[in-house]
Amino acid sequence: MGLTPRPESTVSYNPASQEGWVATKLDFLVNWARASSLWPMPFGTACCAIEFMASAASDFDLARFGMERMSFSPRQADVLICAGRVPFKLAPVLRRIWQQMPQPKWAISMGACASSGGMFDNYAVVQGIDTIIPVDVYVPGCPPRPEGLIYGIMLLQEKVKKERAADKTLRNEMEPDPKSQLYIPPSLIDELSEPFGNSVHQTRSGL
Repeated sequence: MGLTPRPESTVSYNPASQEGWVATKLDFLVNWARASSLWPMPFGTACCAIEFMASAASDFDLARFGMERMSFSPRQADVLICAGRVPFKLAPVLRRIWQQMPQPKWAISMGACASSGGMFDNYAVVQGIDTIIPVDVYVPGCPPRPEGLIYGIMLLQEKVKKERAADKTLRNEMEPDPKSQLYIPPSLIDELSEPFGNSVHQTRSGL
């Protein structure tokens, strides 16, 4: 019993058959598809959100970048765009939305308030959302014009195109520790996310 010869495996191309062939790297193809179909998760809390809305209107048209599908569900979103200031009470909600987004995911910090707290240098406002979630692109301004956000999106596209599947550090993410004193359980985050109600029906416990 001997070894059977290995069958010949050749690739031939016949120009007369008009068959199409593309030779490229898998990383390039995957990154091109990701960069050309980013689905944003809008998280607007202040005046920056108005400029973000304008960027999706006819004058600026985010659909040119494959981003016309606003995903108000974090389960179907690729890019979290935080537009506006984030109070400390809202920080756990923002963090939870980020954790609910599937990989791969990216974040854009739009405006001075989201990036550094802006003019709200006080005890109530988070001094930069990069203390809560990782940020890929910062868009300066108070508020930035739609052109500024579009430029930030273009920078994010360039960053996505340079990613490599072999880089295992890209998707490393710190998970919250339930034993930590800073940990907020999901039930309290749900309570923070609820509407205030009225004088008859109040569901908040006084957080």
